[in-house]
Amino acid sequence: MNTFARLLCATVLVVSNLAWADLTRDDAAAVAQRASGGRVLSVEKLESLGQPVWRIKVVTPAGEVRVIQVDVVTGQTR
Repeated sequence: MNTFARLLCATVLVVSNLAWADLTRDDAAAVAQRASGGRVLSVEKLESLGQPVWRIKVVTPAGEVRVIQVDVVTGQTR
């Protein structure tokens, strides 16, 4: 295998791993903010039903405090 092909394969592997990286704290906060339209008060990582989730506390525009869970792997809210 020539050097270019090896480099190309290595690049593809690195990029594919980055695409499947876990959701960061800031990304989870942004997901919760978009879902609620509110302001983020706190973010913590924990497990729910054996799966890692971000637990984000937000205050809505109506003044209600809500807790939104965001799956660490998929980025979907629960």
